Amino acid sequence: MVKSENGLEVKFIAAAIQLCANEDKNRNLKLASQFIDTAVENGADVVVLPEMFNCCGHTEVMVRNAEEIPGHTTNTMSDKARQYGIYIVCGSIFEKAGKNKVYNTSVIIGRDGKILAKYSKIHLFDIDIQDNIRYKESEHVIAGNKIVTVNMGGVKAGLSICYDLRFCELFRSLALNGAKIIFIPSAFTQTTGEYHWEPLIKARAIENQVFVVAANQIGTSPNNITCYGKSMVVDPWGRVLAKAKDNENVITAEIDLDLLNEVRTEVPLFEQRRTDLY
Repeated sequence: MVKSENGLEVKFIAAAIQLCANEDKNRNLKLASQFIDTAVENGADVVVLPEMFNCCGHTEVMVRNAEEIPGHTTNTMSDKARQYGIYIVCGSIFEKAGKNKVYNTSVIIGRDGKILAKYSKIHLFDIDIQDNIRYKESEHVIAGNKIVTVNMGGVKAGLSICYDLRFCELFRSLALNGAKIIFIPSAFTQTTGEYHWEPLIKARAIENQVFVVAANQIGTSPNNITCYGKSMVVDPWGRVLAKAKDNENVITAEIDLDLLNEVRTEVPLFEQRRTDLY
């Protein structure tokens, strides 16, 4: 990372890992670890994994594989963060919350391997698109109720998960709380992703003048739901800095906070807010 005179990190490399997780947790953790190795080889300072990266498939299997935090999955990722001195956004995993109930939780781990913050998904994926896809996440997942930002080496980051992307008010709250980069680990489906994924990511970046790193799953999981892939990094002007190919891979892009400051100076959205009218 490049530091400015006041010690804040102003330039760093962010990586988004795109993979197809299944119901074999050990296999998924090994695959994620291998991709983290690749990301570091490509210069990554911050690595973002997809939603449900450690176990993805039939809901009952995922619930059965839910963990405490800290637990096996986060401990494994802590070891990788400590090994390389990087930040890792542990996509999301199912966190135990009682009998047959879980939270869908994202965890960010610091360079020293310690957990900096965790965020439980607020907006649950309850949809029924006729003849295409039906999924009701709330049958087993308890919705979170806290908006989470975290200081990441002097840079404030915001946490979100997948379906949250559709709720602009969450992202505006993260930005108003100081977030300059927002992470979106996802398992965004092919059905909706074809039309909504990239436009929504660009919109969240543009309207909040933040960098967005969106790590999506790709391929078909054992529950026969296909994820869209197209993981990407978008800058505050809405430009796509990196986009994943249609396979399991890692993308990287430079996050330049000087650019963010330029955009916010040239188009001063936050200074022009009319809070008295809303």
